[in-house]
Amino acid sequence: MSPIILLFNFVIFPGFLFSAVVGLFLTWVDRKVTARVQMRVGPPWYQPYADFLKLLLKETIIPQGASKVLFFLGPLLGVVSMSIFAVMLFYMNFNPDKTFVGDLIVMIYLLALPPIGVIIGASASKNPLASVGASREMTQYFSYELPFLICVAIVIVKSGGSIRFGEIVLAQQNTAPFLYSISGVIAAIVFLLSAQAKLGYVPFDAPEAEQEIMAGPYIEFSGVALAMYKLSRAMMLFLLPLFIISLLWGGFTSWWAILKFLLLIVLIVLIKNTNPRLRIDQTLKFMWLGLGGLSIIGLILAFYKL
Repeated sequence: MSPIILLFNFVIFPGFLFSAVVGLFLTWVDRKVTARVQMRVGPPWYQPYADFLKLLLKETIIPQGASKVLFFLGPLLGVVSMSIFAVMLFYMNFNPDKTFVGDLIVMIYLLALPPIGVIIGASASKNPLASVGASREMTQYFSYELPFLICVAIVIVKSGGSIRFGEIVLAQQNTAPFLYSISGVIAAIVFLLSAQAKLGYVPFDAPEAEQEIMAGPYIEFSGVALAMYKLSRAMMLFLLPLFIISLLWGGFTSWWAILKFLLLIVLIVLIKNTNPRLRIDQTLKFMWLGLGGLSIIGLILAFYKL
């Protein structure tokens, strides 16, 4: 593949620009549905784009004593990692025979970079409330990552031990999606709730908790830096459901994938609007004892091909 094509894929499609545009539109869907649930009208469709443009035009204020490099590195990590993740996700779904060994592990690392970027940026801002938010973000990351990785292991077992993303997609297309099994359903439930936590949505929004710590890790961010944080979350809202569809529901190369994607978006928004916020200790217990135990049961069932 030529460097020009690689640059196009990273910047235009399916990387940064495409994922950003679709992700921001999905945040409007989220805000619109939330408004209707609360018996409000909600914003117009262009509101997320206007908000993003407004942030780009605002001054970025760096707190006194903060490390400029780390302050901007945090939000930049999320946008860059999600752009690379988008390229890999689309390319390996449409060209499953051209993947490389361990690409699934690379994608898991890319998904880990946005929360790490939040922790780095908040820690660099020298704000005590941001430090509390960073601490909560770190605790929550370690809480949901365990069941998430166990469910990845379920997928690997069901695919015959492959850690090639393309082979996982092909295994489902040649037989049946992994979702159509007991262990697959368990993995889907855990993946969905882990995605909710990765997005920082209710009930797993303790790191941000505006009523408690005034936006937590984002309290000192403004302008372009804050815009990048919001953009990386919007891109994750677009890419995480596609990742779940790829691992458990046969990939998204058919038109049916649009309905699957919309179903997952609806579930994410409904969970967000029908649950109270959990304290960080409650999140830890729920993820490790609840989802962790459930994912282990799913892994055992996967070994028995159930």
